[in-house]
Amino acid sequence: MKALTKKTDHELIRLFTGGQAEALEALVLRHKDKLYTSILFLVKDKYLAEDIFQEVFIRVIDTMRGGRYTEEGKFLPWAMRIAHNLCVDHFRKVKRTPTIRTGDDKDIFEVLNFSEDSAETTMMRRQSHDRVREMLNKLPEDQREVIILRHFADMSFKEIAAATDCSINTALGRMRYGLINLRKLMTHKQAPV
Repeated sequence: MKALTKKTDHELIRLFTGGQAEALEALVLRHKDKLYTSILFLVKDKYLAEDIFQEVFIRVIDTMRGGRYTEEGKFLPWAMRIAHNLCVDHFRKVKRTPTIRTGDDKDIFEVLNFSEDSAETTMMRRQSHDRVREMLNKLPEDQREVIILRHFADMSFKEIAAATDCSINTALGRMRYGLINLRKLMTHKQAPV
């Protein structure tokens, strides 16, 4: 397994389609945090996020085994598009639009594997993350979504545009206005009371 962690995504995919199941495990371990975090941000429910995360890899496996996966881009953006589409499908089923907030069950920043240095560091980090989450939740949904996909999922603007079904310029605009609004919220938060 150690040798597999040094392989590229493309090599792991080739090994998996060639019959080496451990290659898929290495691929999942490499990308699970970013995928799960992005899904959790979109659905705000830990258990639903876990279900959708599993469904993403079921679709990935089916596509690869069916010989339909083409190496047109990177693996992670492709898997992120699948995850985003599954989230959108879920909200269509329950007839509500997605909002991007973290759930109360688990702090999204705990999922990101931050190291725990001391009780004081942990408390300061939690307060900082709470403020960031609070400010993100105050943004319009489209701006929030682009910021999350860009900064937490490391997607390019081209990939964000494809995932959110908008033009690259629209994605860039949403990011720009989202960051301007975040800056205003931060400035407002720092103003003396």
